Amino acid sequence: MKYLIYIRVLLLLTLIPATMDMQAQPSAGEEILPGATQIDQYMRLIQDKAVAIFANQTSTVGNEHLIDFLIGKGVRIKKIFAPEHGFRGTAGAGDKIANTRDPETGIRIVSLYGKKSKPSADDLNDIDVLLFDIQDVGVRFYTYISSLQYFMEAAIENKKPLIILDRPNPNGFYVDGPVLDRNFSSFIGMQPVPVVYGMTIGEYAQMLLGERWLDSAATAGQDEADIRVVTCAHYTHKSHYTLPVKPSPNLPDMTAVYLYPSTCFFEGTVLSEGRGTDKPFQLFGHPLLPKNLTRFTPRRREGALNPKLLNQLCYGWDLSGTPASALKKINGRIQLKWLLEAYRLFPDKSKFFLSNNFFNLLAGNNVLMQQIRDGEPEAAIRASWQSELKRFKEIRKKYLLYPDF
Repeated sequence: MKYLIYIRVLLLLTLIPATMDMQAQPSAGEEILPGATQIDQYMRLIQDKAVAIFANQTSTVGNEHLIDFLIGKGVRIKKIFAPEHGFRGTAGAGDKIANTRDPETGIRIVSLYGKKSKPSADDLNDIDVLLFDIQDVGVRFYTYISSLQYFMEAAIENKKPLIILDRPNPNGFYVDGPVLDRNFSSFIGMQPVPVVYGMTIGEYAQMLLGERWLDSAATAGQDEADIRVVTCAHYTHKSHYTLPVKPSPNLPDMTAVYLYPSTCFFEGTVLSEGRGTDKPFQLFGHPLLPKNLTRFTPRRREGALNPKLLNQLCYGWDLSGTPASALKKINGRIQLKWLLEAYRLFPDKSKFFLSNNFFNLLAGNNVLMQQIRDGEPEAAIRASWQSELKRFKEIRKKYLLYPDF
């Protein structure tokens, strides 16, 4: 059975309005609506079932959390699975999350970031159907697509139906960056996709299946799998979607979301990437950079309890004042200029990159680090990506559910 048959896309016939704290920019004059709002497209599949949901604070229907919304509809939520940053989205990057219970509903929460990344057979033996509803930001090293892959594998291996409630990609209007070399696969990048891959969660799920990129046990059973995608309404890859809820503690606003594909590379260096400030991924710097640059000091705060260069006065750059219109223009591609300039100004270049080679996991290769060390200009570095980017774009277009840019 071919993949385009066994993964079923539930097209939207009835649209339910959603009231949001921040208005999503409409496509073609109409409000963009996530898959979770299309309740009539999946309610019949979860009624009278024991349901487990992979969710976090972004899993909303209007101003209401999806779990509360479904409970109000009489759906029996048996279990919650939580990703990096936890179910409420307050834990810092890399913080290990323990199993617990949701204080609001008493439902058991199983962490899939910490001791394990994939639901076990025991986790699923009392579950009839799985839901996945998490807002992604369309960047390879943002770990929710890795969580999606593991969740899909668990569904297939345990023969559980899975419904993916799709959400718009705020960085879905372009494709750029180095394509990952599988020798550098990790939880922050598992598949040969570029840093910005221009796909929604639902489209990415289709690609995982169609390219047979799941692990061998899941691939062996995927032809009989029941995996469905509930699509968004009024979304296209030309849309610039404004997130109604911050997707993680250190992406507090759309400026951070737009800059993240470019400034997250600083996580692999000794520079602060702005964690521990109110402008993460918009501020970056180091105590040894020139003192005529912007000053800031990382402090302990929710979502960044132990930020890099804690309590040290740093000198660097502040991009937080960049107008949204300008960000959208520059955000049609990865920006390397800040990284290259920081390296040029750093006094001890042998210590610029972290010794654990985390930068290579972010880049998805060991080439970019060497190109920076060799002083290659941005144009030459970008040119080195193009052949693999072209190949990826051919793969990508096979799995799109929405009109392309």
